[in-house]
Amino acid sequence: MEKVNFLNPEFFWLFLLMPFAIAWLYWKRTEQTATLKISSVAGFKKSKSVLATLKPYLPVLRLLSLSFLIVALARPRTVDISNQTKTTKGIDIVMAIDLSSSMLAKDLKPNRMEALKEVATKFVENRPNDRIGIVVYAGEAYTKTPVTSDNAIVEEAIKSIKFDNVLQDGTAIGMGLSTAVNRLKDSKAKSKVIILLTDGVNNAGFIEPETASQIAKEFGIKVYTVGIGSNGTAEFPYAVAPNGDFLYKMMKVEIDEQLMKNIATNTNGKYFRANSNSKLESIYNEINKLETTEIEELKFYDFDEKFRIFVMIAGFLLLIEMVLKNTIFKSFI
Repeated sequence: MEKVNFLNPEFFWLFLLMPFAIAWLYWKRTEQTATLKISSVAGFKKSKSVLATLKPYLPVLRLLSLSFLIVALARPRTVDISNQTKTTKGIDIVMAIDLSSSMLAKDLKPNRMEALKEVATKFVENRPNDRIGIVVYAGEAYTKTPVTSDNAIVEEAIKSIKFDNVLQDGTAIGMGLSTAVNRLKDSKAKSKVIILLTDGVNNAGFIEPETASQIAKEFGIKVYTVGIGSNGTAEFPYAVAPNGDFLYKMMKVEIDEQLMKNIATNTNGKYFRANSNSKLESIYNEINKLETTEIEELKFYDFDEKFRIFVMIAGFLLLIEMVLKNTIFKSFI
């Protein structure tokens, strides 16, 4: 009876009448057996056969039968539910991630880049019905992963992001944004979104960020901009030690917030500032809520009715009572 539910559980209230039925049968028990009145039984040997002992318990079969009928009326059944989901209106998202050396700053723990990778991976995990791509940029930009519905590929691409001097150092915001736009311009999705992340000011590349944002607007692409870094100063890498490790010192944080706000406003997006790990995570959670995908879910219910077995048991018990009453116990007084 695992995973059994009842369609009409209100019939279980009938069990409250069972004590009255038991009391009634007990009260009327003497009327169910023929009696013989004599002046004295002194001359009779007092002994009871097994059948005579069992006969008073015959109504128990009727009570059990009524109990099974009540359970049958409550309609026990099991249900097997199968789901089918269909994404009716998906979203295409490209994350343009700043890969400059300043992303190694330690104001976020363990550093900006690792904090971003952790949060971005969770974001991808929470978007199973959308297509996501990754663009990375520093002094120049390139597509690390094209827009795809295979989230495992996207997550692996995010985890593999690291500062390795493959790209010329710098912060080419316009290049990163335009590369992301190029990945979405031909998309047929209901909504096209770019999440542009940077921790600095535009100081490289041959495409101005304002120009890239105008192109995004023309293609109907919304841009959410995120400035990463604490306010004031942060522990920045400034040189490389002989052993290859970075040397750090406190330096002033510079983020062109006005530029980021303008890009977001121009494309009907929104600007966020992530100055801590928790703030960065909450920003991604907010974007996740702002950009929702409409999903049609179809549920198929397969019911397996279980009341028949209870009706059969009840009928069998009544039949046994009737047969015993009219055969074995019929001749007893």
